[in-house]
Amino acid sequence: MTADAYDAVAVLYAGLARDDLERLPLDRAVLGAFAESVRGAGGGRVAELGCGPGPVTAHLRGLGLDVFGVDLSPVMIGLAREAYPDLRFDVGSMDALDLADGELGGIVSWYSVIHAPPRELPSYLAEFRRVLAPGGSLLLAFFEAEGGPLTAFDHRVTTAYRWPVDDLAGLAREAGFAEVGRMLREPGEGERFRRGHLLMRAR
Repeated sequence: MTADAYDAVAVLYAGLARDDLERLPLDRAVLGAFAESVRGAGGGRVAELGCGPGPVTAHLRGLGLDVFGVDLSPVMIGLAREAYPDLRFDVGSMDALDLADGELGGIVSWYSVIHAPPRELPSYLAEFRRVLAPGGSLLLAFFEAEGGPLTAFDHRVTTAYRWPVDDLAGLAREAGFAEVGRMLREPGEGERFRRGHLLMRAR
């Protein structure tokens, strides 16, 4: 189970993840574009789904967004609340959110849908669309397949998947999103795979 796997490594993971954005200017740029997209559509609350120990949620707050985090791992949520006591973090599942239809102005899924079995990913995207207001923004970050097919790999925590960017964009379109833009970057020091980022708008 994904939650149990992340519970088991939460403290180690939190230490590794906290400074990631400081050394990744392209990733920060994508998050900045997402924040501008949310504000350009009128604002609204933003959820980081699969927030882990909270550094991306905190970064989004620093960009001026009204943001909270959700994660399946109770241990991760405990670490996030300890690190960022002025932010809201809730235990919850990305495919069954305790949110009203159209409640959000934006969603960030920062390497969190990577563990969803491919056959289940459409239901995750449908749930994202349900809770986003029309015109709301969705940012997906994922491991990209680099010209190959959808591929499972041995993520350090639990099985994950590398997606062809066109395939993931196609699933999002089927769920009711229009693509705004995409960014691919090559793996940096200590990284194995190309990183993909899709910015979408709820139709």
